[in-house]
Formats: sequence, structure tokens, C-alpha cells
Amino acid sequence: MGALAELLDQSRARGAFLLRSILTAPWSLRIEDRAPLSLVTMIRGHAWIVPDGGEPVRIEPGDAALLRGPDCYTLADQPGRPVQIVVHAGQRCTTLQGSDLAEVMRLGVRTWGEDSAETSVMLSGTYQLDSEISQRLMRMLPPVLTRTLGPADAPLIELLGREVVRDEPGQELILDRLLDLVLVSVLRSWLSSEEAPKAGWYHAQHDPVVGPAIRLLHAEPAYPWTVANLAAKVGVSRAALARRFTALLDEGPISYLTSWRLDLAADLLRESDDTVAAVARQVGYGSAFALSTAFKRVRGVSPQEHRQANRPNGRLEPATRVLQQVEAVTSQDSPHRRRSVRRSGVDSHVAPARRSPGRRTLAGLHEEPGQRTELLAVPIERPIAGPDRELTTWAADQRVVEPPSVPDR
Repeated sequence: MGALAELLDQSRARGAFLLRSILTAPWSLRIEDRAPLSLVTMIRGHAWIVPDGGEPVRIEPGDAALLRGPDCYTLADQPGRPVQIVVHAGQRCTTLQGSDLAEVMRLGVRTWGEDSAETSVMLSGTYQLDSEISQRLMRMLPPVLTRTLGPADAPLIELLGREVVRDEPGQELILDRLLDLVLVSVLRSWLSSEEAPKAGWYHAQHDPVVGPAIRLLHAEPAYPWTVANLAAKVGVSRAALARRFTALLDEGPISYLTSWRLDLAADLLRESDDTVAAVARQVGYGSAFALSTAFKRVRGVSPQEHRQANRPNGRLEPATRVLQQVEAVTSQDSPHRRRSVRRSGVDSHVAPARRSPGRRTLAGLHEEPGQRTELLAVPIERPIAGPDRELTTWAADQRVVEPPSVPDR
């Protein structure tokens, strides 16, 4: 998979907001939804995109525009037109005075505006890009990017205009993929043009030396890469690889790899319930401590803090909560004490067992001297007496990691 395909795979629409707007001149919409990425295209008529602090841009049928958030902008039939409607976060539409317009201007399935003979028809879609990997693409984009689609891609807009008003099973999935196709068409056209930046990962992937190196790093982020073994795989000297890599990407191979690993880790922490130790292994760190140290140095927060901040309502998943409880028990409880912790309506019981010489035991798991045990907790729910209570017990697995050997002096 190429670098662009990897980033677009992370950026694909999933239940994206898509709307067909029917607008009668004079019209002006102030967009304050703070969406990370928006796509706007015209089916009929024209529109002016007026970014805050930027020059107005006109789009017509056959054009598609990408607008990089979270900056606000105005869409209007003419530049300088006074704002009539404000679009807020969550796609809530109001007048300037705050009156809600959702029901007043609803015209049907995913259709909104004023129904009259002389109208402009606009399609707009928004992406919620939470992935750290997709942010690499976002940082390349200008605030407003417009392209006229070629003959091969122009029918996509016509098809999107027909499909957006249908309400059938699976329709949301169809619209997501059509929106993705338009997005890919716009990006592919721009990246191959003279307007795109000539430095960065996209152009570096086509370099005969740096391109193969990037693909290796992306394919196997957990591999113990060094400049030497990476250069050997590519078939050049260490000096040649480091020099060429830095010239194209403004950073060396290992610095690039570190950034890629931490972006992958950030996405895994947000999207999965894997422990920090498990995430660390997937992205090439030998322990949770090593990942935490690098993560906090670069991002200013620990992996757990990042996970909490990027989960709905800041809540952790049960497996993450129980591991925190296990850590608390191992560091604070006596070996014979049973502890029950009540969190988020779930009772979790962690029971340290008997202690034997030279061995620490917790819920059937043990550490020999000189070994580190990594715990993975799996929730197993079963109802107990009482109509409104569930007891969650936890099955744990362990992975004993041998300490690194110390070479003889």
C-alpha cells in the first residue's frame, strides 16, 4: 500500500454528514461547524467560498473544493453578501438571532433550503478525522483547495447528487464511499499538479532510495530498525540513505520512524482496548514504560491521558480500568487482602493470593525475580442476584518478558 493510500484509508468517511442544499439568491451561509475537513461541490449554479482572512474562490458545476478545518468560512452567491444563516457544530442551523431553522427549511431526505425555480444546488459533506495518521495528510493541505474534475471523475458528482436524496437500506455506506471517491479524485489531481508542495512524504515515496525505505518502515513499524539495517534492505550505504532521507523529509530515518510509531500508538490507544504494553509491542517499543516515556516527551501527555481525552466522555474501557486497579493492588495491598472497587456501575474484584519466598502472586499470576509480567485483562460478564446489577469478573493472561542479557565485559 502506498503512502497516500495508507493516509486515505485512515481518512475514509464513516457515517459522514452529507447534505443537498437548495439556495435562492441572495444567499449567504456562515459555516462555524469546526469540521476537520469539508467537501463542497455544485450541481447547479455557482457559489463563492470566502475563508476568514483569505481570498474568495468561485466554484461551479464540475468543481470540488476541500476546506481544511477548524477555521470558519462563508458560502454565498456573491462575495460580501451579508450572512443570513449560521451553521454551528453538529450541523445545527440558525438565524443570526439564534432561531433554529432545521424544520423550517427541511425539504426532504438530506435536503435543505428554499424550493423555487431559480436556485443553486450545492452538495456538502464533512469528515470527522480523529486519526493521527490522517493528520499527516491534513497538514499538507491548504486552507481551501479547489479542483475541476476531469472527464473520468466528473460523473462521480452527478452520481452523488442522485444518491444523496435516496433513503434505502445501506444508503449511508454508499454515500460514504462516493464521498471518498470524490475526495480521492480531488487529492490525486492536486498532488500531481504544480500547486502541491514538492517536499514531504508524498513526493519522497517516489524517490528510488527514500521510497522503499518509507514503505519498509510503514509495513513493519515494530521491527528493530537502525539506519544500517534499513540501508542494507534498500541497497545503499548508511550515509547515502541518511543524506537523501533528510534532504527530502527534513528529518532522518529514525526520527521519522519514531514519529510514525507514536502516531500509530495514538490511534491504537484511541480505537482499541489494548493495554499500553500491548500497544507498545505493536509499534516497536519493548515495554509500556518505554512507550510512555517517548509518548509524553513528544506529546506532553501519557498514553493513558491521551486515551482518556480521546474516548467519549473521557471514560476508559473496562479492560483499561481493571488494569489500573490491578496496578493499585500490586503496589498498595497486603498479600492477603481482598479489594473491591466500584467504578461506572461495575464491581471489579481483584484478589492477591498467597505469597511465597522470592515470588509475588496476584490472581494466579506470578513474577520470578528478574522477570517482568505484563497483564492482559479480559472482561467476562455474568448476571448475579438482583434485577439491576451485573458482576464483571476478569480473566487475565500473562506474558513473561525475559530481561535483556547483559554482555560480558
